[in-house]
Amino acid sequence: MFRRTFVASLLFLSLNVRAQTAFKAGFAERDITPDIGMEQPGGYGKAFHRIRHDACKVRASVFDDGKTQVAIVGLDALIIRRPTVAAARKAIAAKTGLAPESILISASHSHSAGPTGMILPGEYDDGSDQIKKLAYEQSSCADANFLAKVEHALIDATCDAFEHRAGASAAAGYGADGTVAFNRRFLMKDGLTRTHPGQGNPDIVEPAGPIDPQVGVLGAWDSSGKLLGCVVNYACHCTTGPGGTSADYVFYIEKTIRGFAGEQAVVVFLPGMAGDVTQVDNRNPYQIKQSGEQVSELVGGHVGAEALKSLLTLRPGAGSLQPLAFETRTVKIPHRAPSAEHLAQAMELVQRGAPPKGVDQTDWIFAKETVLVDHRIKRHPIADVEVQAIQVGPAVFLTSPAEYFCQFGLDLKAGSKFPVTFPVSLANDCVGYVPTEQAFGPHGGGYETRLTSYSNLEITAGTKIRDALLELSGHLTPGAAPHAAPLPPFKGKPWGYGRLPPQVD
Repeated sequence: MFRRTFVASLLFLSLNVRAQTAFKAGFAERDITPDIGMEQPGGYGKAFHRIRHDACKVRASVFDDGKTQVAIVGLDALIIRRPTVAAARKAIAAKTGLAPESILISASHSHSAGPTGMILPGEYDDGSDQIKKLAYEQSSCADANFLAKVEHALIDATCDAFEHRAGASAAAGYGADGTVAFNRRFLMKDGLTRTHPGQGNPDIVEPAGPIDPQVGVLGAWDSSGKLLGCVVNYACHCTTGPGGTSADYVFYIEKTIRGFAGEQAVVVFLPGMAGDVTQVDNRNPYQIKQSGEQVSELVGGHVGAEALKSLLTLRPGAGSLQPLAFETRTVKIPHRAPSAEHLAQAMELVQRGAPPKGVDQTDWIFAKETVLVDHRIKRHPIADVEVQAIQVGPAVFLTSPAEYFCQFGLDLKAGSKFPVTFPVSLANDCVGYVPTEQAFGPHGGGYETRLTSYSNLEITAGTKIRDALLELSGHLTPGAAPHAAPLPPFKGKPWGYGRLPPQVD
């Protein structure tokens, strides 16, 4: 019996050694916490950071199957725009040999992070004085020095992860938590859809879209079984707002996982398709807080605990995830333009001031956005939308640069032939909200469908992005999921205590 167990153990050890030789993983992180006083992006106007809560980070992972290397990078930021991604990819490729197309960079969409958007420095320099004032003085803007800091951190963290690749065993899978995320759009009794109609609103009929309860996770362990790092994928806006500069609920995902696995474990967070999903439960009948410290702990704790449970379940069967592969494509998608009448009304309003007395703040904001989007799309009528598929064995990451509606993420999972599919939003650029076509229909509505300098792709954009991603993933062949060595044929005896008959003296 001892010899048989010993041989089986050697076989398992041999499989793990081969896995570690064939497959490597590296993780690293860098701080990108904004300074107090910097802009706090997340709205269509200006806001500023006043206090610090926790660190914002770049969190990088690199995987290597001996032939191909890919990088999966998340950063605590509202958005990341194409120029920063292109510059970081170019520098990383020069330093490591990684193909630029093999590098995935996704922003978590934390509304408590640093000024990476909405408007880039110099983006409206060719406009009139009025356009420049609307863009730079009355809109949320990125900070040039902060963008340089983020670019450097992206390069440094990814190169560090690449340099510290080590033999590893890995596995990917799902947990589930459908209790802390909610679709924020509702069909109302008047037949139209509203975003956040208000907790307890009696005119709510039903949600206008789904949630995705799955918590996707990919973990990598060293030869001793210690977690080197993991990738966590979940669909919910990072809008819990614990107070101050923050990674939002991602901080508590990290805290939960590190509480068990140790501080060395790097937690790379990738947002799922959460364009219409937040932590706010508009149908909750009780007087409870829907944002703040406790809500951030609640969401992050739930998601982190579910990810940790999955990691513990996956660890015994972890092995070499092969093959690694990647594909990208640029989809040309036209922008939507405001009508002449809509533009004229907006111009008349913004010329009266910011905002004039007696004018609703929301009306003025969207008038300003109409003027800006008109200027923007006259220069660039077609958007270059990058979609990307990155394979890590039996798992595939499918990316969109949009705040993509949740239904599209579910469509990607349903149409994917991979056992584990991670839909990733706000990756490699930002093209704003991309709703479903239904959201623009006669029963649609909500601010995500409004035409702004941030969100302005044509109505069919979501379908085009989804179809392109499914086609990309269709070019790839899933690798086998690893598992522990099979048991040898049973030749032993049942447990002595367990085979005793009942005693009924």
